[in-house]
Amino acid sequence: MPCETAIPPRRLLGDDDVMKALLLENPHPDADAYLQDIGVQVERYPGALQGEELIEALQDVTIVGIRSKTQISAEVLRRCPKLRCIGAFCIGTNQIDLDAATRRGVVVLNAPFSNTRSVVELAIAEIIALLRRMTERDKALHAGRWEKSASGSHEVRGKTLGIVGYGNIGAQLSVLAEAMGMRVIFYDRTEKLALGNATRMRTLNDLLAEADIVSLHVDGNRHNRSLFGAPQFARMKHGAIFLNLSRGFVVDTCALRHYIIEGRIAGAAVDVFPDEPNANGDTFTSELRGLPNVILTPHIGGSTQEAQRSIAQFVGNGLARYIADGATPMAVNLPRLALEPSENTRYRLTYIHRNTPGVLALVNQAVAESGVNISGQILGTSGEIGYVITDVGSQVPDTLFEGLRHLPDTIRLRLIDRRGVTLAAQSGPATAM
Repeated sequence: MPCETAIPPRRLLGDDDVMKALLLENPHPDADAYLQDIGVQVERYPGALQGEELIEALQDVTIVGIRSKTQISAEVLRRCPKLRCIGAFCIGTNQIDLDAATRRGVVVLNAPFSNTRSVVELAIAEIIALLRRMTERDKALHAGRWEKSASGSHEVRGKTLGIVGYGNIGAQLSVLAEAMGMRVIFYDRTEKLALGNATRMRTLNDLLAEADIVSLHVDGNRHNRSLFGAPQFARMKHGAIFLNLSRGFVVDTCALRHYIIEGRIAGAAVDVFPDEPNANGDTFTSELRGLPNVILTPHIGGSTQEAQRSIAQFVGNGLARYIADGATPMAVNLPRLALEPSENTRYRLTYIHRNTPGVLALVNQAVAESGVNISGQILGTSGEIGYVITDVGSQVPDTLFEGLRHLPDTIRLRLIDRRGVTLAAQSGPATAM
């Protein structure tokens, strides 16, 4: 049920008068309008919040928007019962306890594609800069020294780029690199379709033995923790360059420092770090500071105006759609559902529940016994969680809503009118399963 005009805030059963959203870490302001158009009061905080500060800030909040720094733990979710939506204005969601969010019926949305091009362009720029040793030439001139030399400088054409992680970013980097005359090889744990003339390598070690440039583009999966350390650097070609624009915990930075000083690694570009400051202006420490031909950037792979605007629109729209009509087409942790209402639909019940046999039958029995006619319905399940959207053509009695709420498998239940206004919203007995 799309909202074409702004809807005045309505009272939510058991909630405050105004539905609130808190956006942390400065997502692009385009996100605000999507939420404001459905009657949500948007507040912002420029940096990340953690622990008790975060819990206190979320006490009256229905929607929280974060980027990569704010950690949404199981404890945060337990102590913030009004929270229903988490918008990750980034690709990764490893900063969120997804299992805990799912158990509590809190939907998580992210932007898996919106900043792909920006990350790829940064990688290409850094590959060129490192192969041409531009950082050293730049520093020399700023220090007043003229050092014109071809020593250690190379073209990208003809070099072999080894991509570790062939997802959205890795695949697009593959295409652009090949267009520049590079040979592309890649390694991924899962089966991936090679684009262009890219060649899949059987093992990571096989890739390291052939690549002149190694670029990491793996996700935040826990299996990737400490993926790249001293054994991997030791297997790289002498004089190769290394890039990490994926996750900070993937690389042993002490080992990287050692191999740069030793001279085996000719240069490196790192955009992500194991420990990153929470806000601009905070102190940054790293073993990689001050090393020659090393580019350090403050997690800006996706930090272009184009990417941030696209992320804000994608996640902002997704959050607004979930609040307005319960749609979850891009949810990370709930079944992905969207139901177009029929002409005679007046109200919508959205029902998050434990995935146990017979739940849908119980829901429909309760609706039928209340004399309410179902005009449309869709069910999806995923692991331990189930999600049902039910459209009805008549008034929903309080007895029906309360009856559904008290079913033993109920996690979250909402009643929405045709304009997208939440009339009632409650947690059920299975919220903390």
